[in-house]
Amino acid sequence: MSSPASPHSETRLDSALYVVSTPIGNLRDITLRALDVLANVSLIYAEDTRVTAKLLQAHGLRTRLSPYHDHNAANVRPEIISRIAGGEALALVSDAGTPLISDPGYKLVAALAEANLKVIPIPGASAVLAGLVVAGLPTDRFLFGGFLPPRASARRRAAEEFAGVQTTLLFYETGPRLAESLADLAAVLGPRHAVVARELTKLFEEARRGTLAELAQHYQLAGPPKGEIVLVIGPPEAQAQGPNGSELDAALLKALNVLSVRAASIQVAAALGMPRREVYARALHLRPQAPDTDAV
Repeated sequence: MSSPASPHSETRLDSALYVVSTPIGNLRDITLRALDVLANVSLIYAEDTRVTAKLLQAHGLRTRLSPYHDHNAANVRPEIISRIAGGEALALVSDAGTPLISDPGYKLVAALAEANLKVIPIPGASAVLAGLVVAGLPTDRFLFGGFLPPRASARRRAAEEFAGVQTTLLFYETGPRLAESLADLAAVLGPRHAVVARELTKLFEEARRGTLAELAQHYQLAGPPKGEIVLVIGPPEAQAQGPNGSELDAALLKALNVLSVRAASIQVAAALGMPRREVYARALHLRPQAPDTDAV
């Protein structure tokens, strides 16, 4: 059975790499411009050609596909640069969402820029932005941290780096690691509001809200959830008035029971809205023999 003819008109595209966003779930979440580009480039480089083939078939497109992923990128980049320099229009897509966001591709864009070749973004779906807008947490400033490390010790160290950041935080996470990650984040970041957004744009889309500790407890009991997950964490809540000395000492002593001086000072400074160096100095006074005495 032959594939249906493409409904998209022929358009002459400039010689360039077109970085095309594709759906994160619902196959209709793709722009008309993206479909026109995918229909008219000479070749589409895809993270997984089998996944992209399903998207093309759903929209009646028959453009040729070629793989581009972490394992072959170094070998394929010169080919792409040569094709574009020779006048071709090519597309780069990931399995889902916007390419280069926790996906291969940035080295290719950097190489093309160095060669003075054109790169054109074709914006569209993004799991990070979909999770942010459904969370109901501050959106004026946010930081995307990609995937957290798989091991608990490394994950806690990573969380310490984000503890003093006064913005909404976003991470990707997997179902099997979700409960442990939430518990580690709760231990380092404290009682922040958070949202676990999963299966976005799909049939079983869900946004579960609570504090980090509440969400950790839920998934410890319920078991690992299925699907792709975006974890959104609210910023530290500002204090109406600065804490007095006894409040600071109490918070530090509690944190120092389970965290290093550095980690405790980061967490308490973020929770109380105080300068980190001031809190760190007080933490050193309360535990002068602590092994972790790096400046923050």
